[in-house]
Amino acid sequence: MKTQRHAAILRIVRGETVGSQEQLRERLKAEGYTVTQATLSRDIRELGLAKVAAPDGGSHYAAGPDGATGGGVRQHLEQLLPSMLVSAEGVGPLLVLKTTTGGAQALGLALDGAGWSEIIGTIAGDDAILVITRSERGRRAVQARLKELAGLPA
Repeated sequence: MKTQRHAAILRIVRGETVGSQEQLRERLKAEGYTVTQATLSRDIRELGLAKVAAPDGGSHYAAGPDGATGGGVRQHLEQLLPSMLVSAEGVGPLLVLKTTTGGAQALGLALDGAGWSEIIGTIAGDDAILVITRSERGRRAVQARLKELAGLPA
């Protein structure tokens, strides 16, 4: 049942613009899947869905290129950075990433999924991400790598 539900979720978010969990829950119900908000949140996390900025200023759920977490996450990060990363400034082991409006959650999820050893963790808001690294040297390495992948000047 879970596998079929996950397939339905991926089909829905790839075929339609779904801006909220409630919209997704309604679409699933129309396809015969009744889920609680907690189950849907868990499904979204397990599938690696992220909220991405839409051209109209809103946001919607999107799946990575392979539709799941794992190997596609790094590619997903590399796809998101050029369009979402605005700046990367840091001090000590702390790095603040400025993103397009609504882009921080998706970029933070992709960055967490990339598994870079220099990063201890991230905290994402709407248009900013706090990246905590293991050292100042690690922060400089992450900052340089992100800027390069995003096509920003060093």
